[in-house]
Amino acid sequence: MPASLFALLDDIASLLDDIAAMTKVAGGKTAGVLGDDLALNAQQVSGLHPERELPVVWAVAKGSLVNKAILVPAALGIAALEGWLATRGLGIPLILPLLMLGGAYLCYEGAEKLAHKLLHGRDEAGHHAALAQAVADAAVDLVAFERDKIRGAIRTDFILSAEIIVIALGTVAAKPLPVQLGVLVAVALTMTVGVYGLVGAIVKLDDIGVHLAQPGASRGRAALGRGILAFAPRLLKALSVAGTAAMFLVGGGILVHGIGPLHHALQGLTAVPPGWLWTALANAAFGAVAGAVVLVAMTLLTRLRGLRPPAGG
Repeated sequence: MPASLFALLDDIASLLDDIAAMTKVAGGKTAGVLGDDLALNAQQVSGLHPERELPVVWAVAKGSLVNKAILVPAALGIAALEGWLATRGLGIPLILPLLMLGGAYLCYEGAEKLAHKLLHGRDEAGHHAALAQAVADAAVDLVAFERDKIRGAIRTDFILSAEIIVIALGTVAAKPLPVQLGVLVAVALTMTVGVYGLVGAIVKLDDIGVHLAQPGASRGRAALGRGILAFAPRLLKALSVAGTAAMFLVGGGILVHGIGPLHHALQGLTAVPPGWLWTALANAAFGAVAGAVVLVAMTLLTRLRGLRPPAGG
């Protein structure tokens, strides 16, 4: 009996060690999406009354956990189906197409962001002013306003969470089911706590700055408060830029890896130091081109749908 217990404990320890190691690998693979997730969610909850920012962040975080509770078993089911098909001689890849689809979506979203910035950059100030006016206007139903914010953020989170889970699954697809489950749960919880913990801290930076810079504060404390107030908007802008770059880098890398000849052709870049930099730039460039192609295709499809006569007309 003691020998069996020690053997069980050894198996559990080995399993936890495998989960920890693979979670670290999966976390590195999903880091780019994490940056984008952080930037998007910080922007999604902006424009609210200061007293409602943290409750809204908490509501979105709970929605994110629900999203991942749906996505983790769904991803494991897809992996199991792929394995079942393989045992019957049907080597139909299911995970790779999902990865490719997610990578194309990331590239498309990055291209859409760039296009919106270039074509509608002047409208951003008006958009933020409208948000501020909505919060200040007593006639506006703030409950409905917050509900719309939360729903929009949760929808965005579902898409990015799906990409994170699929990328994480891709790193452990060949591992046993307990390791897959442990890694996906660990990544899901870590990403949720990390993203929304940071989002909560970021949206309260201006309040912290105001508190530190209150009249009567010491010179050093007031200077720190003013520095935080000046830093907060720059941080949000930097996160937005980094998130967009990460979309092209991560999405392009996924697409390149899924296209065998292109992946092998770009492997030659690693021979020229620093190889990682040229590979990253090539992935980002391919991601930008792919995103532009998908954006043009989606724009044309939307316009064709708008030109289509209504049914029965």
